[in-house]
Amino acid sequence: MGYHSHNFEFPPIEDIVPYDLLLERTDKELLKMEADLFWITKAGVDPVAYFQKHPGRFPLWHVKDMEKGSEQFAEVGHGIITFDRIFAARQLAGLKHWFVEQDQTSREPFESLAMSRDYILKKNY
Repeated sequence: MGYHSHNFEFPPIEDIVPYDLLLERTDKELLKMEADLFWITKAGVDPVAYFQKHPGRFPLWHVKDMEKGSEQFAEVGHGIITFDRIFAARQLAGLKHWFVEQDQTSREPFESLAMSRDYILKKNY
């Protein structure tokens, strides 16, 4: 089974972060975490800090970027998310598969996809 993160799991409720509770109280063999890098960042959380805190728990990633200042979706590599730093922690995270999830940006969908693809090919993640 897998769980896809958003940003609503991160604000504390009575001093407990729901996402932490989920990670602490589930068996890593039974529940695979799919880290959505956009939503985690939008929550004001560092994905790498979670990989350090819960190594091996994040075999799946949704790779999306965020526009500077607006917190809207951006093409991968054209926003504020530091993918080099995050991908450097892929082994710590336990990454097996990652996906570019195309959300709505200010550009036409195929132009947006091409921009993300070109960035990823250049970086060779």
